[in-house]
Amino acid sequence: MAVPGFAPRLAAANLLKGVLEEGRLLSDLIQSESGPLASLPPQGKARAQSLASHTLRHLGRIDTVLDQFLQKEPPIYARNALRLAACEMLVDGIAPHAAVDAAVRLVKNNRQTQHLSGLANAVARRVAEHGPEMWPDLDPTPLPANLAKPFAKTYGRKAVAGFEAAHEAGAPLDITLHPSVDVEALREALEAELLPTGSLRLKDWGQVSAMPGFDEGAWWVQDAAAAIPAKLLGDLTGKTVLDLCAAPGGKTMQLAAAGGDVTALDLSPHRMERVRENLARVELKAKVVVSDVLDYAPSKKFDAILLDAPCSATGTIRRHPDLPYAKKELALNTLLNLQKDMLAEASKWLAPEGAIVYCTCSLFPEEGEDQVEAFLATHPGFEQIQAEAEGVEAAWRDTNGGLRLRPDYWSERGGMDGFYIAILRQKP
Repeated sequence: MAVPGFAPRLAAANLLKGVLEEGRLLSDLIQSESGPLASLPPQGKARAQSLASHTLRHLGRIDTVLDQFLQKEPPIYARNALRLAACEMLVDGIAPHAAVDAAVRLVKNNRQTQHLSGLANAVARRVAEHGPEMWPDLDPTPLPANLAKPFAKTYGRKAVAGFEAAHEAGAPLDITLHPSVDVEALREALEAELLPTGSLRLKDWGQVSAMPGFDEGAWWVQDAAAAIPAKLLGDLTGKTVLDLCAAPGGKTMQLAAAGGDVTALDLSPHRMERVRENLARVELKAKVVVSDVLDYAPSKKFDAILLDAPCSATGTIRRHPDLPYAKKELALNTLLNLQKDMLAEASKWLAPEGAIVYCTCSLFPEEGEDQVEAFLATHPGFEQIQAEAEGVEAAWRDTNGGLRLRPDYWSERGGMDGFYIAILRQKP
């Protein structure tokens, strides 16, 4: 007889295994047709995904609590079962008896850990008894050393502590509005905050597709930081625009909404189908092209190009808590070479006096500031100009006019993704 709630917990345990033991991304595991969530109904999938994400987000604090009650290191599967139980009790507010019972059942469900059911019961019960008083005084989960050390060197230890606090807090839901929308009416309908940059931010939300304005194409989901690059190009009426690495289409929709004749390009047919669906929902138009950027051969030059280059994605950990564990080997050199080649190719397709917006959702300056500096050194016909857009704060701007966005900015509002954004123009 199936135990209510067990299947999502087992799936969450398998998600943790995929991330922590196999180094796989949570998004890949969730979308896999043969992955841990494949056989679950929608509600069960949502619960398993939420539980795994919350556990990864608070992993450091959870392990600190568990280590108070473990005399020796248990097998990883047993630790993961206890991690899930601790998360349910200390983060999700699940009744202790249900979380303890789930931990015991998970341990019994694995042949290699069946003999540890008594340990699981004892440790989970002690977490239920003592964990709540310990939890508030624990520091946020630290970044792994391969991220914390270089970030501390670049931004300082205080900033890294701010990153870690932002990662633990998670990300609110930001949306970008269709230009035809009554902003104040939608803000009231969604009980949202209007951010200085023009995005709406929701602290509490349910099913996105059921929210007011979704079916009508009034808005699309897009982090406030990710919405800034397209805004730097301003009014695009009558201009041809190329959006490189376009999927899932947030920037494409922005560029089309700004009046541009937009070509959206990305390598993934599946992801570009999502772009088509998103464009149709919001009733905006763009030419969709499936191609590798380095293989693309446009028949015309463009007035503006937006390159949101592939990167380490280290600026998005607040919404992807698996990244520090799944991407232990970042392969930065491979990414840096790809970014360099893409930017060089894009520069060939720009019409006279056109502009390129280059951006990455990375906190490594090698993928942002350094990449732009290297491009300018080898392309004397280009110059970097000051990035200007609604709501942009002076503190975000570097000495060359680019924007360095960080997770700890707007901390009182819920933070933002980390980005570097530069606007490069052909010299007159």
